[in-house]
Amino acid sequence: MNILKLAFELFVIYILYKFIFEFIIPVYKASKQVRQKMNDMHQRMQETQARPDNEEYNYNTRNQSTAAPKRPASDDYIEYEEVK
Repeated sequence: MNILKLAFELFVIYILYKFIFEFIIPVYKASKQVRQKMNDMHQRMQETQARPDNEEYNYNTRNQSTAAPKRPASDDYIEYEEVK
């Protein structure tokens, strides 16, 4: 009987070991990594919104304000006359 009890305890310890090192720790590491990436992305978004004087913002507003309105190409429209 003692051998069966020992075998059962070793089996339970093995299952707990596998569960901890193949499930719990990888899930913890993955969630920590995702949380870190989300925090980095949130921080970059805050910096972008706080500083509208960055180069991309200036480039886009400069191009929009100085560009003349484009006329549509004549091929885009079909002229027609109303028939009565």
